[in-house]
Amino acid sequence: MKTVAERARAFEAELKDAGLRVTQQRRLILKVLAEASDHPDAKAIFHRSFEHDPTLSLSTVYRTMKLLEERGAIERHAFDDGVSRYEHADQQHHDHLIDIETGQVIEFSSEEIERLQAKIAAELGYDIVRHRLELYGRRKG
Repeated sequence: MKTVAERARAFEAELKDAGLRVTQQRRLILKVLAEASDHPDAKAIFHRSFEHDPTLSLSTVYRTMKLLEERGAIERHAFDDGVSRYEHADQQHHDHLIDIETGQVIEFSSEEIERLQAKIAAELGYDIVRHRLELYGRRKG
């Protein structure tokens, strides 16, 4: 897994490769995104960045996120709350459990689930190219 600095540099390289100037505001957005260990939406990234630069606009965040997604540097998830959330694309494969009361997104991996999915696909005559598993739950009380 990349360090925060390596990830920020990789994001910056994606913007440069797309022909964009890497302004101080974009650099700040990239740093905030690289530091994120949760699944922030664009507004959360905006608020975290705005603390350091109150001249930043939300549209700059949206444009930057869209480009990074198009370039494959980040993945966008649209969980049941309808909000697009983002995570780094350089992570190991994992699935998500979303707490329907708090909105918390919990990442998990299960070899058993991976084997079962491959088995089901094979039985139906398919090879899995990619998949996304989202579980929605409520904490047992």
